[in-house]
Amino acid sequence: MNKLIAICLGLLAVGIHPVEAQRVLSLDSCRAMALRNNKQMSVQRVKQEVAKNIRKSARTKYLPHVSAAGGYLYTSKEISLLSDDTKDKLSNLGTNSVNQLQTNMATAMPVLSALFGGTGPVTSMMTDAAGALNGIGQGIVDAFHTDTRHMFGGAVLVTQPIFMGGAIVALNKMADIGEDLAANSADARRQETLYQIDKAYWQVVSLRHKQKLAEGFLDLVKKLDGDVQKMIREGVATRSEGLSVSVKVNEAEMAVMKVNDGLTLSKMLLCQLCGLPVDEQVTLADEEKEELVVESEASPAVQPDLMLSNRPELKMLQNVVDISHQTTNLLKAGNLPQVLLVGGYSATNPNVYNGFQRRLSGAWNIAVLMRVPIWNWGDVAYKVRAAKGATAIATLELEEAREKMELQLSQSNFRVSEAAKKLELAKASQQKAEENLRTANLGFQEGVISSTTVMEAQTAWLQAQSQFIDAEIDVQLSRVNLQKSLGTLR
Repeated sequence: MNKLIAICLGLLAVGIHPVEAQRVLSLDSCRAMALRNNKQMSVQRVKQEVAKNIRKSARTKYLPHVSAAGGYLYTSKEISLLSDDTKDKLSNLGTNSVNQLQTNMATAMPVLSALFGGTGPVTSMMTDAAGALNGIGQGIVDAFHTDTRHMFGGAVLVTQPIFMGGAIVALNKMADIGEDLAANSADARRQETLYQIDKAYWQVVSLRHKQKLAEGFLDLVKKLDGDVQKMIREGVATRSEGLSVSVKVNEAEMAVMKVNDGLTLSKMLLCQLCGLPVDEQVTLADEEKEELVVESEASPAVQPDLMLSNRPELKMLQNVVDISHQTTNLLKAGNLPQVLLVGGYSATNPNVYNGFQRRLSGAWNIAVLMRVPIWNWGDVAYKVRAAKGATAIATLELEEAREKMELQLSQSNFRVSEAAKKLELAKASQQKAEENLRTANLGFQEGVISSTTVMEAQTAWLQAQSQFIDAEIDVQLSRVNLQKSLGTLR
């Protein structure tokens, strides 16, 4: 009955306090999450899309462009095809003609001039003729009335570049290089993200192994402390020896606390890099492995030529050099002729093609335009020289970066070799420290070795174990660093 009650209480306790399942993460899963959730990777993807659209925009410069325009104009005066004097003469055409006729006849034939005077039938006929001619003249003036104070106009224009001095070709090449530059920048960010996630991952693994090491060391010194306390009670050990061991226990407890804090903070950093909540409980697949370095894993082969072709940083610098070359070509186009083919349809109201008729009407048109620069005080030449200077600077920076990366590659390769040697030495030191600790424990149990010697052996064992863990992690990080130097970190 008591057993049954105990079982029920145990099940109830489990129901009240459920065990939180921890997520197990491998290095590959951490990398995948980091690449998927990293904000800078998202920025790089947007930059690639921007560069793609810029390249598409540059392609449209080869094609004809269609535009439409329209407008309205009001003027205080209308356009007049006749001067004021001409209007006056036309409006008084009959009167002026009759007066001139009378003047001429009076001069040439004074006898007949009397017939045009007074109020006779001839005079009446001449007056009617003058009025008729005045009406005809006024009609001509009215016919030339344009009524252009209110003007409406519109046009559809098609522009096709024929030769722009190579500016469009240079612009498209710059857009292509810009898209390649965005891709290389994304690759560089990808490799940097993977490098950071690998460092954080192996840092957590290192601290987890050191946590187990610190806990094991604490167990050792606690066991030694218990044995020494028994010996003090038996009178075969002094109180000073007991205090020394107690101090060592406190130091071991402090070391456990420090490594626990460091492990917690390192896991927070790893979760942040992976895009997980910083307080999420995670377990790494390599935490419980006894050996972190697999001997069958071969280090990447060092090939400088491969590095120069794979390093995205060098590719980006080469892109900068290529863009500066195309910038020079683009500026040179300012000194070359430019030819455009222009066509379209334009319409106005009043209709300028039909006596300014109040009706919207227009006509088709086509033209070839040429622009030839003649003199600009050397403006383009100065800009070309400045662009060539920028190209020279970019080329020198590329060469300098190549030299530094070759040095970095040599250093990374050296670090891999040194890490392998340190691992071998650390493994040998570990084995010797374990044997030394075993011998010291046996001697202490036999009473031929003091507790101080045992503590020294324990400290040496702790140091050797810690150096072995550091050597294993250093091998892993040196390999990752070499891959990054080769540009093969994927």
